[in-house]
Amino acid sequence: MKSIEANAISIKQYLSENGIQPTKDRGYYGMYHSPFREDNNASLKVDYNQNVWHDFGTGEGGGLIDLVMRMENCSFHEAITRLERKYSHADVGTYQSANIPTSNFSFHRKNPDSDLKSPESSITLQNVQPISNSALIEYLHERRISIDIARIHCSEVHYSVNSKPYYAVGFRNDKGGYELRNKYFKGCTSKDITSVTRNSTHCLLFEGFMDYLSFLTTQKQQNAPVDVIVLNSLTNLPKVKNALTAYKSIWTFFDNDVAGKRAVQELQSTCNNVNDLSYFYSGHKDLNEYLCHKQQIKQAQKLKRSGMKR
Repeated sequence: MKSIEANAISIKQYLSENGIQPTKDRGYYGMYHSPFREDNNASLKVDYNQNVWHDFGTGEGGGLIDLVMRMENCSFHEAITRLERKYSHADVGTYQSANIPTSNFSFHRKNPDSDLKSPESSITLQNVQPISNSALIEYLHERRISIDIARIHCSEVHYSVNSKPYYAVGFRNDKGGYELRNKYFKGCTSKDITSVTRNSTHCLLFEGFMDYLSFLTTQKQQNAPVDVIVLNSLTNLPKVKNALTAYKSIWTFFDNDVAGKRAVQELQSTCNNVNDLSYFYSGHKDLNEYLCHKQQIKQAQKLKRSGMKR
């Protein structure tokens, strides 16, 4: 199954088959309780016409493959393999699209684990420049990230997918590729860690680069004073385990979920002095969500004080 075929499967159908129904259904879109986090407000929107989802609580979104990766906490390859196994002998309902036939279709690959291509392979870099696009600046404001800090560590990346132009905040990894984020897209040109070496005996370990930028923003620092490793995905953790054993102490900033806790436990079994700092933002999905909440409280207090002065 190719990624374009997997993403043509109806998200509404997939969620329904997993016992997840919309709280509101407007015919062309539905509002759901997010299936991968605590969500009392039904803040996950599924656009039935475009067959995409967007979680207003976290800012994440994408196609069906992205949703399966998030729900199942698995890699792209694992997600597309699970979809292929689920639908390989069944007729699959597709969404209305100018590029995908609306009739049902079936998949009959003999080996669902072979020749799996990642979606990044279809991304072509066009230009990398300092962040100046107003939409990207607004996106960073929404995530409460310092623009000055973002400009030091990130770039404005223009790229194309199937000849269509796009742009995003780009965070460079050690392969020379980029993690890409904007309000509606989360992806990458290649998947690898990002390491910032300062010849320190201590290391800060982040799950994603938004957490790293959030840390710098909360600390009001342009750079961390010790070594930093941004995994860009927990699936990259095995790549750094050996290197991490050389540090005297490690501070982890992983998501407050089962996968994050499991990753910390794995590190603690092989490395000395691993400090799980997720307690600092307990009650929140990750460090960025904590930062957003903290800034919202400050803003509300400021407005309250200004109102009292009047």
